[in-house]
Amino acid sequence: MDKDFRLTATITDGDIRRAILSGLQLDEPVGKLLETTEQVNRRKPITAPKGTPTPDLLILMQEFRLRQVPLLDAAGLVVDMAFLEDLLPGQVSGIQALIMAGGFGQRLRPLTEDTPKPMLPVGDRPLLAIILEQLRCSGIRTTRISTHYKPEQISNYFGDGAGFGLDIQYVHEDEPLGTAGAVGRLQDWTKPLLVMNGDILTRLDFRSMLMFHQEHSAALTMAVRKYDTQVPYGVVEANGCSVIRVLEKPKSSCFINAGVYLLSPDVRRYLPKSTRFDMTDLIEALIANGREVVSFPIHEYWLDIGQPADYQKAQADLKKGFANVATA
Repeated sequence: MDKDFRLTATITDGDIRRAILSGLQLDEPVGKLLETTEQVNRRKPITAPKGTPTPDLLILMQEFRLRQVPLLDAAGLVVDMAFLEDLLPGQVSGIQALIMAGGFGQRLRPLTEDTPKPMLPVGDRPLLAIILEQLRCSGIRTTRISTHYKPEQISNYFGDGAGFGLDIQYVHEDEPLGTAGAVGRLQDWTKPLLVMNGDILTRLDFRSMLMFHQEHSAALTMAVRKYDTQVPYGVVEANGCSVIRVLEKPKSSCFINAGVYLLSPDVRRYLPKSTRFDMTDLIEALIANGREVVSFPIHEYWLDIGQPADYQKAQADLKKGFANVATA
């Protein structure tokens, strides 16, 4: 808004995440972000008069795929905001989730000798319980859990999910089917399916990920995380024998797979039903067939618990409040 509270532009969660993918940092001025978003989105900001009935606001949000709408008074000044979460609390369009919980957790041995990795305690409850609580608080009620290693520990703890406010069913793999193999065995999803590794702690906003997926009409949206590496030496750039410059301990950045995916229902045609198949195989098949695969950068808390040091960090982060991902 300008100094008189008149609306000049709007920035969506998707705009911010696309800016991250383009190399912008979160601490850069909003004006710099606007320079990038104006190139792809020059439409007039979507607004509504203050006092607009809820059904009309919901229609407006659905039409333009928005989660918030500025409300203006008769003079055109911004006086309030309407948020989808307030109008439809706890709703994520009826999507289902599939949690991949069948791995052996070999890198965490001996902790996983008698316990599946997703059932390792983080604080006073299993990691998988934290993940499921996060899904429930996001409005996702129907959850499938793929199992293989010591499945009875998982099914005995969670049962049918009623005690956790969820509808839980299990997809047992007699032989490991890979990171996408279990998806091919699901037949009852007609809306985007959230697939998530069972060893991740994150504050990822699933509603924002769904909106991003829909904005891009994606077949598959893959959550990614920025990863920085630093060379511990001076790097020499040369042209033949001639040294051009020396970069002292340079840092490079890339985006890594964060283990969270949204799949549109029609990708089922690319999935085998009973053979090993990984998400990388599915992504390659979609790209080869001209389907849209997009990346969704996570700037929220995220931790892949793959090594003992990661598990220790999860415990420490929980005490600090960073890993308390279940927010009402």
